[in-house]
Amino acid sequence: MTPIDGHLYIDGHRTAILHSFEEADRALQAGNTVAWLGLQDPDPDALADAATRFGLHPLAIEDAQKGHQRAKLERYGNTMFVVLRPGAYHDASERVEFGEIHLFVAPQFVLTLRRGNFPDLTATRVALEAEPDFLGLGPEAMLTALLDQIVDGYAPVVAGLEEDIDEVEDSLFSGGPVDPNLSERIYLLIEQVISFQRAIGPLPDMVQSLLRGADHYGTGGEVRNRLRNVADHLIRVTERVTTCRSLLENALGVHSTLIALEQNDAMQRMSSASFAQGEEVKRISSWAAILFTPTLVASIYGMNFDHMPELHWAWGYPFAVALMLGLGLGLWAVFKYKHWL
Repeated sequence: MTPIDGHLYIDGHRTAILHSFEEADRALQAGNTVAWLGLQDPDPDALADAATRFGLHPLAIEDAQKGHQRAKLERYGNTMFVVLRPGAYHDASERVEFGEIHLFVAPQFVLTLRRGNFPDLTATRVALEAEPDFLGLGPEAMLTALLDQIVDGYAPVVAGLEEDIDEVEDSLFSGGPVDPNLSERIYLLIEQVISFQRAIGPLPDMVQSLLRGADHYGTGGEVRNRLRNVADHLIRVTERVTTCRSLLENALGVHSTLIALEQNDAMQRMSSASFAQGEEVKRISSWAAILFTPTLVASIYGMNFDHMPELHWAWGYPFAVALMLGLGLGLWAVFKYKHWL
């Protein structure tokens, strides 16, 4: 059987520690007591026992068994079923870790079901016990205190994301070469921000639902004040997370533009280099052709055949020289006209 961390309160003061649902059931028979019961990684038998003793709705128990629920608030008669997603940011891996807490909030008890070691609810309980007047307002005060802790815990998460976004912007506008792998980091950060938005998205409506039902369910004035404070903090967190997403999406667009500009510059440099290389090839080829013509003529007249009429012609030498100069000048003129020289 899953161990139970239970505490019994009368008028906001702890009077006993509870170790089983049976013990809690007996203690709550007094009518003026409130219990905070905690389970970590509950097994099906523990959930079935709790459902039987405290009249928990089967649909809520089914959700608690499955886990992996989004934040929500559902009412089953006088019992609320609440799912909260506390968050923590790991700067080294730039990832947001989300826990999952299920709460059953009834007029005489709060039952918390926590999966894993995150977060530790002991600090919340100890802080709440230091305010017996507020704790004496009942289970809704316990729920409000837990909401307050979780929402306050979102601030360091947002701060961690904002710090990483600042690093991304510094990298983009440093004036140096653009890191082509930066887009992967931006994508991963966007993924974390979207997950964060999904985790906190339902919370403002949940808090407003508690405030709207305050008159009907007799919620105390101080609980309402703190719920309004939680709602105010949620608005700030939501706005900051929305800003983070906008900044990252803009950064992704800027990075893509900078990469495209660098590629265009590289292509232009390559084209300029190719053009320059082509011009050089043209000049070399032109001079090679010009210099080849006298070589061709000279090589022809350098052949030692007996039957070459020009060898015994009086004007043979001037003719050969004139031919070499004429062909060279002719080719030079052609290449100059074609802008090869």
